[in-house]
Amino acid sequence: MLLALETATNVCSVAFKDEEGNIFEKRTEKRGSHSEQLFLFVEKLMQEQNFAIQDLEAVLVSEGPGSYTGLRISASAVKGLLFQTEVPLYGINTLASFAMQAVEENPDADNIHSIIDARRVHVYHQKFSFSDDRLSSNDNVEVIPIEAFESMVRSGDTIIGTGLNRISESIKQKAVIFGQKFITSSSLIRVFRGEGSDFYKKVDPESFDPKYYTSNQV
Repeated sequence: MLLALETATNVCSVAFKDEEGNIFEKRTEKRGSHSEQLFLFVEKLMQEQNFAIQDLEAVLVSEGPGSYTGLRISASAVKGLLFQTEVPLYGINTLASFAMQAVEENPDADNIHSIIDARRVHVYHQKFSFSDDRLSSNDNVEVIPIEAFESMVRSGDTIIGTGLNRISESIKQKAVIFGQKFITSSSLIRVFRGEGSDFYKKVDPESFDPKYYTSNQV
């Protein structure tokens, strides 16, 4: 059984995978809702699916890049949830989980650009590919100008994430687009089950620190 938390954007999502592999999710796109809804979603899933934190194989958390406030809230949450338990915590690359969701929506997706709206005229970006049932990337997470990102997009590429309203219509018309409604904590589970093993690592709950990006990196 797995529990996954996604708070890197306006989306607040918690997903639970049971022993049969069924995934149940609580989710909202309401801006600023993370502090109110995150623990509530966890509690509702525990009640509805009849599990305790100690029963879990692992807890998965979206580690960034993304919103400083959202990432900080989930980091604090997992420290509380896992206090005095032996349940392991895994941090998962947020942009990799976006790419995994794009593949879930379109199994033929390749050249996947995962983006998150950043400050000024920038986006967080990483490019992925998917073949032989495995997600991979030759890029690192970068903070780049929107114009630089647009110059990378080729016809038929996939774009998933936030900030799509800031991208030119000509770019959106030649790409396959998946917006905010496709951001979900269930994609963290898909990364963890082996299709994206390069993009997660076991971390210590007490010292876990998300992948924040400071203003001088934007």
